[in-house]
Amino acid sequence: AAERDLAKALLSCHCTGTVLQSQTQCRALHSTPEHCAIKHTPQASEEEVGAFTKFVEAMGFTGPLKYNKWKIKIAALRMYTCCVERINYDEFFEKCSLPDTLNSWFLVAQLHVWMCLVRMRQEGREGKYMCRYVVHSMWEDVEQRSKIMGIDAVQRKESLRVMTETFYAAIFGYDEGILSDDCVLAAALWRNLFNRQCEDPRQLELMVEYVRKQ
Repeated sequence: AAERDLAKALLSCHCTGTVLQSQTQCRALHSTPEHCAIKHTPQASEEEVGAFTKFVEAMGFTGPLKYNKWKIKIAALRMYTCCVERINYDEFFEKCSLPDTLNSWFLVAQLHVWMCLVRMRQEGREGKYMCRYVVHSMWEDVEQRSKIMGIDAVQRKESLRVMTETFYAAIFGYDEGILSDDCVLAAALWRNLFNRQCEDPRQLELMVEYVRKQ
């Protein structure tokens, strides 16, 4: 509640900012009609599956899918690669006052991975299967980057543990934020992207607008 009040206080300030890659005047944040329509649009129902498939998936395995699983895995890797390689990290670091570190890279990358996951979850069982491998690709990438940076095995293991906790907490917070008003989303961004270190309301407003537009 305190975090949400802080985000609301910051966002209540009248300000003028710059949206990533375009100049625009900041506005008072609110839930637009389009946003409300999105929140209340019923999701496509899950496809009906047989008793055997339900049993297999209850055991932790994946049942038969409409598309080849190998092709879904390849598509997941391509999606992840496009997701993280097309981000202008320097611009994010500058606009959000983030240090140029592996952790800052991860915070920006996980935000974009989450946006991909939100879209893929709408594709039923195949989409959820693809989400699993998008996340798998992300962890492999994080580990490779940490190795290239020369982080020793013990520290790397601990860093991955912390990042895993951070990621799933961020996913929960972002999911709540995207389905709620801008103050809730701003609070999630303040906690998970800015790491609770944002004193400029224009930066929060910038990122809320950026996420809403994706």
